[in-house]
Amino acid sequence: MPALVGSEAPFDHGRQQIELLAGLEVTAKAVERTAEAIGADIAAGERREIQRALQLSLPMTAGQSIPSLYVEMDGTGVPVVKAETQGRAGKVKGQPAHTREAKIGSVFTQTTWDKEGYAIRDPDSTTYVAAIETASEFGLRLYLEAWNRGWERAGKKVVIGDGAEWIWNIADDHFPGAIQIVDIFHARQHLWDVARKLYPGQDAEQKRWMTFHQDELLDEGRIEELVAALRALDSPHPELLEKFRIEADYFNNNRERMRYPKFRAQHLFIGSGVIEAGCKTIIGSRCKQSGMFWTVRGANSILDLRCCHFNARFQDYWEARQAA
Repeated sequence: MPALVGSEAPFDHGRQQIELLAGLEVTAKAVERTAEAIGADIAAGERREIQRALQLSLPMTAGQSIPSLYVEMDGTGVPVVKAETQGRAGKVKGQPAHTREAKIGSVFTQTTWDKEGYAIRDPDSTTYVAAIETASEFGLRLYLEAWNRGWERAGKKVVIGDGAEWIWNIADDHFPGAIQIVDIFHARQHLWDVARKLYPGQDAEQKRWMTFHQDELLDEGRIEELVAALRALDSPHPELLEKFRIEADYFNNNRERMRYPKFRAQHLFIGSGVIEAGCKTIIGSRCKQSGMFWTVRGANSILDLRCCHFNARFQDYWEARQAA
């Protein structure tokens, strides 16, 4: 009970829930310690499985073939205590960091699409992993989840993310051969950033510029033409020219991940809405509330516990724990 309420809400609120629903008096500190201890034990079990993955001794997962299996990744800042940001630069130049990035991944399957050809996610097929750790460590964590979900049995294997370099490094290292797709909404946001820089405060001009560059070039997968158009932009301001260059490089580096008509023709997802929702549901709603400051160890314990619960594996974990 303390583990579950501690994973869902602030520890003092969990203490109140236990007293209200079960008539048991516990301290907020007891809820915190229990929840973090159970989360740490779940994490220890995952590390043992990851070591098996490193030794290439994971068993083949039995089951039917999977038409399409997706892996999505993202990151979001979690507020931490000052000791956890020593020596880390913040987002504002010259300012220290106040958060640590929690990486989150989701795995889900897709079997069908609607009458217009848009992909439909299989009900109750989404599972999550999340942690504050390096990209190399997280890549192994996500690989293990995908393997356990039947990665080797999938007909189509798809990785979706934004343009972050660490995402595509993980995709190349752990999911070679997968179809790689840049979330179309992130790509559109990059174009909107350019439009706002070109025409500050001119909504009509921004929309006019976007009509061609988004609708005719980006959405149609004509990325080489889009890159050429961005590199042709001129400005008397050096900072704007640098912005245009950076954005042109972003689209050029991801051009094969932006062939959206090709992906749509295969009835694939081209957006990362699942992982965006996971950022809010798994991490934000518990770890980013007002006044919260975490240690990395404490946040990771709660995230392991929340993923176990959201993935409908907590009862299995508890039964195994009791049997041991």
